[in-house]
Amino acid sequence: MEIWIIWLVAACFLLCVEVLTQSMWSLCLTVGFLAAMVVSLCGPGIEWQVVALVLGTVLGYLILLPLFRRRHNAYVQRSDTNARTGMDALLGRTGTVTNEIKPGAQGRVRIDGDNWLAIAPGCDTVIDRGTQVKVTGYESIVIQVTTEL
Repeated sequence: MEIWIIWLVAACFLLCVEVLTQSMWSLCLTVGFLAAMVVSLCGPGIEWQVVALVLGTVLGYLILLPLFRRRHNAYVQRSDTNARTGMDALLGRTGTVTNEIKPGAQGRVRIDGDNWLAIAPGCDTVIDRGTQVKVTGYESIVIQVTTEL
């Protein structure tokens, strides 16, 4: 088996890892393995192929990381979002109460089809089913809501 095929298979594997994990290191390694494959096709020995692997990986990191960072920052500015993820993405969102929220007790709130356990700290009245509420915080997986939209 030719060594360039090994470099190509490794690059394809790392590209699949990149698609699944979106961890920049595997994309940079993919660039390195492709560089090693190109050097292998040109004929030099394994030493030069390993040098190409290392240089290609480092250059991939130095070029791709700033490029993707700039593109991400431009996207965030264009979309007028701060790109929050996870529970932080719920902050400021509005939802509908599906199970009433009593003072000091938990109820449920639907946001974009997901049903969340919810409490209303500081609220001394019952929040009825169908009421629109705003997410103000969270504690573990229980969201904190208010009726003040």
